[in-house]
Amino acid sequence: MKTAANPDKSALAKVGAAVRKRIEADPSVYKVPVGQADIYAVSDFLSKEECQHLAGLVDDVAKPSQIFEEVYQHNYRTSYSGDVDQNDSFIRMVERRLGDLLGLELSWGESVQGQRYYPGQEFKEHCDWFDTQSEYWKEEVRRGGQRSWTAMVFLNNVEEGGSTAFPQLGIDIPPQQGALLLWNNADPDGVPNGDTLHAAQPVVRGAKYVITKWFRTRPWN
Repeated sequence: MKTAANPDKSALAKVGAAVRKRIEADPSVYKVPVGQADIYAVSDFLSKEECQHLAGLVDDVAKPSQIFEEVYQHNYRTSYSGDVDQNDSFIRMVERRLGDLLGLELSWGESVQGQRYYPGQEFKEHCDWFDTQSEYWKEEVRRGGQRSWTAMVFLNNVEEGGSTAFPQLGIDIPPQQGALLLWNNADPDGVPNGDTLHAAQPVVRGAKYVITKWFRTRPWN
């Protein structure tokens, strides 16, 4: 029997529509004006003090970043990153805020990952959704399936560089302390959206701290 190339299509469409309806009714959420993808932002999602505390937690776990695709060339992702302690009460508070905003069960979300970029460090163009033809998908389909939404919070203002660029959409979003950036990794039909290709541009001066939480189509483990 032929394996479906997109086994989570209906789930992606359902989750995408539910979250889109919820956040577009929230006056604190700004829709980035692009037609090919669902991208949203919330300014001041976290306070300065909360961001500083999270940056310290990122420093505690930061190690050379990993990637799913082994075929990527050396220096494709040169940041430091790590999963923060999911039992930390502060992390649970941040996760609850995200879950309330998106209307998603926290059990569907991966561990919060912190990322730190120093001058010259970057993460070149990539998509957050999984390639279902890759070897790693055999494991990920058992661990919660496809990634539906990405939630990323900037923890500091960067002196120079470090923007998040979506080259297919022609937008470049500079870090803004406390701001939350959200995007749907699929299109309205539930097909992984290639236009969500994005990159963490190299930091030129200073450092860049972010946290990211990816939500799946069902409980993650």
